[in-house]
Amino acid sequence: QIQLVESGGGLVQAGGSLRLSCAASGVIFSINRMGWYRQAPGKQRELVAIITASGRINYAGSVKGRFTISRDNAKNTVYLQMNSLKPEDTAVYYCNADVTILVVTTRIQGEYWGQGTQVTVSS
Repeated sequence: QIQLVESGGGLVQAGGSLRLSCAASGVIFSINRMGWYRQAPGKQRELVAIITASGRINYAGSVKGRFTISRDNAKNTVYLQMNSLKPEDTAVYYCNADVTILVVTTRIQGEYWGQGTQVTVSS
């Protein structure tokens, strides 16, 4: 059973910072892509940032220059440092990971989601 557990959300004033963490646990063979998505009330879930195992990174245009994604492969953990937060960044932030498990000799790849953590930015 693979679990993604997020932490670090909360309430912050505009211009402030927060750091989100997401740790993957379970019998993990490897993790390729890890990333963060967010969903604001009444809107569709959208990509915030993703990072591959080799360190290739993509950001949504709305967060580029303000947010930084990183990962610790030894800890199966991905981070999102969010600076210069704006009220429009208010959303539930979800961790996402592309995880491969090993069942006997078979590699099985799957996509997993965390439970979400609320980020609220007040003006």
